[in-house]
Amino acid sequence: MAKVSTYLNFPRNTEEAFTFYKSVFKTDFLGPIARMSDAPAHPDHPLPEEDKNLVLHIALPTLGDHVLMGSDAPEWMGFICTTGNNVHINLEPDTRAEADRLFNELSSGGKIEMPMQDMFWGAYFGSFADKFGIQWMINCASKH
Repeated sequence: MAKVSTYLNFPRNTEEAFTFYKSVFKTDFLGPIARMSDAPAHPDHPLPEEDKNLVLHIALPTLGDHVLMGSDAPEWMGFICTTGNNVHINLEPDTRAEADRLFNELSSGGKIEMPMQDMFWGAYFGSFADKFGIQWMINCASKH
């Protein structure tokens, strides 16, 4: 079933923020916290030792069917977090065809950050800022 969530980036304090949100919403994380050290090594950008425990991905149900997700975005990733660029609307369509349609239409006139592609976590994923500056992520788990 298709769904929408909100994705937050923090400079290095995602776990602290989500621990706070968890106490407010009185819910539990969806699965374990994925750490930067869980991602495949990148040959051009080795993971600094002090960043291995940073959050790669975390998810927390809030109200209704809404899920708040997030990750750390340290400077070496080439992304400087500022208020405004650290929030993404995450769309999870049911099919790759719908993922491509949403990506192509919403990104028209905007700035593509990552084209739609297969990712190491098993999803078909892309991200962009639309022509109004709103940050979007498309994450499709379906292989079809």
